[in-house]
Amino acid sequence: MLDRLRHHWPEYLMEAAGLGLFMLSAATFATLLEHPLSPVRQALPDAIMRRLLMGLAMGSTAVALIYSAFGARSGAHLNPATTLTFYRLGRVHAADAAGYVIAQFIGGLAGISLAALALGPLLQTPTVNYVATRPGMWGLSAAFAAEVVITFVLMTVILHVSNHVRWSRYTGICAGLLVATYITVEAPISGMSMNPARSFGPALLTRDLATLWIYFVAPPLGMLMAAEVFVRTMGLDKVFCAKLHHHTTARCIFHCRFGELHP
Repeated sequence: MLDRLRHHWPEYLMEAAGLGLFMLSAATFATLLEHPLSPVRQALPDAIMRRLLMGLAMGSTAVALIYSAFGARSGAHLNPATTLTFYRLGRVHAADAAGYVIAQFIGGLAGISLAALALGPLLQTPTVNYVATRPGMWGLSAAFAAEVVITFVLMTVILHVSNHVRWSRYTGICAGLLVATYITVEAPISGMSMNPARSFGPALLTRDLATLWIYFVAPPLGMLMAAEVFVRTMGLDKVFCAKLHHHTTARCIFHCRFGELHP
């Protein structure tokens, strides 16, 4: 196990860097769109329009990371729930799953910490609040249910698209479109996390840990449910690899059968 960790540290580093960049992007765009003194915020008083722009920004960020050198090397999970789901599906070694999850939490915390250093009080403003994810006005139950539903749909789409001979190269685009849609439509319900590591850093910096359990439990639950449905309907042998972007020459450290899908 230690030998595997030693040989695969570049992939873990790529995962950490990828989520760190995602958090930097989220903090920057949230400040631009939501800080009261921002000229963009003043020009766009409509909250739905601002969420749409935020969704497009973060969806584009997700797509860029998935198809970047970071994503090509690591597989661009950027999410402990994704890694744990592919581990359950037998595509990720236990040591790599542990390495990825630790790296994702470190990367997410590092990214929002760097944003806090760069943006200072701007990021602390209540309307920005370190881009923390919190339940909306419908309460904890609605937030939990919403997180389960959106992660279930996301993983269902990823599994069907990434394991399709024709559509696999578009997995990242599909994921980015869902991220953009969720931020626009679902964010008022749960804050739109889908990712324990994405929610952890802001919760730590704001010292508001009371509802963090939602984002630790619901996303893995939703994705694991999607995996169970996929296995029961399509079969475990239809899961070829854990990479979201496999049309690359970068090495793959997973239990990979992608060559069978694209011989």
